[in-house]
Amino acid sequence: MVADTAWLMEHVRSVPDFPRPGVSFMDITPLLAEPDAFRFAVDAIADHFAGTPVDRVIGIEARGFILAAPVAYRMGAAFVPARKAGKLPWAVAREEYDLEYGTDKLEIHRDGVLPGDRVLIVDDVLATGGTASAAVRLVQGLGATVAGLAFLMELPFLEGRSRLLGHEVIALVQGA
Repeated sequence: MVADTAWLMEHVRSVPDFPRPGVSFMDITPLLAEPDAFRFAVDAIADHFAGTPVDRVIGIEARGFILAAPVAYRMGAAFVPARKAGKLPWAVAREEYDLEYGTDKLEIHRDGVLPGDRVLIVDDVLATGGTASAAVRLVQGLGATVAGLAFLMELPFLEGRSRLLGHEVIALVQGA
């Protein structure tokens, strides 16, 4: 990123032992409550991919929705929610993935991404890369292309980026 984004971390709090002991949850709600920080994050992602053709922006449940929807709006692209299993009311494509503390399933509507679409995947935190790599597999399984992946924050010690090789990946800030 061209702009200095380190100040965004002032608006992220670490919550120890959530959702289980030994896990530190990176809470972005203070950033969302600060209009300048929220606007900056959305604009930084949209600006980074401004020269990249994007038809759809996928937001990963739940905090990825908050970032992806305004990014899609800024880019003139469709917004597609990627949800946990059982939350979408129509025919879905599904991928199972590993979390740093278990497994889960990610789903999108089968018509949410069409063959040939160029898709930007957005989430709040890149940790182990399990959720993001599941989203990549969903997009590719439906015949679309991943235009890139964008995260508010990356936890580099968990090496999630290594699961996304071959794709453009940006993170606005690096967490500890």
